[in-house]
Amino acid sequence: MAEDFGNQSTTSRKVYPSVADALSGLTDGAVVVIGGYAGRGVPETLVRALMAAGVKNLTCVCQGSWPRQAEFPDRPDRVDVADLVEAGLVTKLIAPLPFHPDHGGPVRDLWESGELEIEAVPTGILAERLRAGGAGIGGVFLPTGAGTRFANGNEVREIDGRDHLFQPALKADFALLRAHEADTLGNLVYRGTQRNWNPIMAMCAAITVAEVDQVHELGGIDPELVITPAIFVDRIVQTR
Repeated sequence: MAEDFGNQSTTSRKVYPSVADALSGLTDGAVVVIGGYAGRGVPETLVRALMAAGVKNLTCVCQGSWPRQAEFPDRPDRVDVADLVEAGLVTKLIAPLPFHPDHGGPVRDLWESGELEIEAVPTGILAERLRAGGAGIGGVFLPTGAGTRFANGNEVREIDGRDHLFQPALKADFALLRAHEADTLGNLVYRGTQRNWNPIMAMCAAITVAEVDQVHELGGIDPELVITPAIFVDRIVQTR
């Protein structure tokens, strides 16, 4: 996507003045991958902005949705993918754990009522499908699920004497991530669970947006600490 940055310097083109600006171009029907693991490392500021934008019919790919009552009762202001679903913005959810087993919340309710489509994908398979999307290949053959009902309707191929199922690649229009630090070129440093899904999610999206605690000028980050290089990051917004 070509963008007009006027007279901005090359090193500052990826730094956006506001969260709303960083989400420009995210429209109805988009496929969005959202980082985080078990409710930690979620790009909450970007999720709030996405809710405020009111875009609809989203396909959301994530590790899972975790309502605040599940593990964050002391954070009533916390937001998660579950809030996007509750707001009616998501029509399909692709995740290893679509809803908390003890606190299904709005995700379970809407799924049971038929208003939300859920595609439950095991963690390893989802990781490989996202990785394939980032690598620009059509998909991968994996042995998981071969010989079970999950093989029905899927292409099966014998490799090294073992059946493998074809798993199609997953690509996204936007990736919404949270990182601890970035430089103005877009190199990202993660902390804790931010590192879990972010590296492969950053690769599979047409536009990757990262909310960060601190933005450094070039040279301000130890290159040995960079996990996601700038080539995979399109937009940065400082949120603290």
